[in-house]
Amino acid sequence: MAIRTVGVVGLGNMGLGMAAQLARSGFSVDGHDISAARQGVAEAAGIRFRAGLAELLADADALVFSLPYARDVEAVVTAPGGLLERRDRKVVVIDTSTSDPGTSRRLAARLAEAGHGLLDAPVSGGPAGAAAGTLTMMIGGGEADLALAGPVLEAMAAKVVHVGPSGAGNIAKLVNNMLVAAHLITTGEALRLAEAAGLPAEAVLPVVNAATGRSAVSEAMVPRWVLPGSFDSGFSAGLMRKDVSLAAALAAEVGCDLPLSAAVARIWEEMRGRIADVDDFTRMADFREPPAG
Repeated sequence: MAIRTVGVVGLGNMGLGMAAQLARSGFSVDGHDISAARQGVAEAAGIRFRAGLAELLADADALVFSLPYARDVEAVVTAPGGLLERRDRKVVVIDTSTSDPGTSRRLAARLAEAGHGLLDAPVSGGPAGAAAGTLTMMIGGGEADLALAGPVLEAMAAKVVHVGPSGAGNIAKLVNNMLVAAHLITTGEALRLAEAAGLPAEAVLPVVNAATGRSAVSEAMVPRWVLPGSFDSGFSAGLMRKDVSLAAALAAEVGCDLPLSAAVARIWEEMRGRIADVDDFTRMADFREPPAG
């Protein structure tokens, strides 16, 4: 079954970029967002804005979700008169939201009972990667669903990694973001130490990036968003806090003791007064700020 119409639910920083890239790749794209203010930018990008979610769910050959929380994903999947009641064709949901593995597995089972599929497909690459179609996707789900959704995935991502069965994509994303959360803190502290000892951050950063202390934070985020003080990566501190919390909950669920990660989670929580949820998450690496606490 060829996929011609893709429905994108959630037209925020990531969803709009992915929807626009799908439209440029030749798909007919319907978009929905709870904010009607997104209609103008969506239509300018070649996306047909659907004010009603039911219409989009009824007409799409495949669906892409870009939503903040697992509860939002569940609300769309289980919407009355929506996807669970469709029987005209198999629809694969590509959920690019970062969610908890348990919710992904449960929703995948419900969709399978209705003849549909779900891929938990969280992404890395930020709004710029979404707009350029250069995202990395880590996929959890079945081979048949992956094959059916292949053309849509290829239009949105430069790299697609099938990690394993349902839930595996979200496990991989939570592991990745737990590391990013830690790297933001440790890189900011390292640069603060250099400055305090008389060596400017701009001077020590090339050394770190040529040696073994480097990370995506030191190589990309600090030069692009921290040093210039722009802090406009497009990913909020609130979303990172959510991901850190999900990682901590997963560790507790599987009985995994992670003392350093627990300290990272505590620091992210304690910094709420200084770095609000609406602030950019790269502010955590701002070496010009005094240390937490």
